[in-house]
Amino acid sequence: MTIAVDFDGTIVEHRYPDIGPEIPFAIDTLKMLISDRHKVILWTVREGKLLDDAVEWCRKRGVEFYAVNKDYPEERKEYNNHFSRKIKAEVWIDDRNVGGLPDWGTMYSMIKEGKSFEDMIAEARKTSLHDHAAPKRKSWWKR
Repeated sequence: MTIAVDFDGTIVEHRYPDIGPEIPFAIDTLKMLISDRHKVILWTVREGKLLDDAVEWCRKRGVEFYAVNKDYPEERKEYNNHFSRKIKAEVWIDDRNVGGLPDWGTMYSMIKEGKSFEDMIAEARKTSLHDHAAPKRKSWWKR
């Protein structure tokens, strides 16, 4: 699966143009997704030195992206008349997502298990309802 991942606010906290602290478990989850043989693309508005800094920040932590702001590593703007910043991916991970950014553990489970966000919410509700079910009456309790 091809997964496009934003940088600021998604992998790290917003401090643009600086690089903020890592969002908990982002790097470990990205490494697991790459290890699971997904094509992880860094998809960010950063360009030039700011982009190089972000890529290097990830590289120092063991994350090597399949591509950066393009569909595949060899893609070149000058050779592709249809070059677009629109990435062709099955999944986008971005803090500007409707509903916000789930935690990285939830996102990994969704991808690994092929579940939608709706599936995860339904499971959480089901578990919550089950955990908060009315206690059974004791045999000695009178109505």
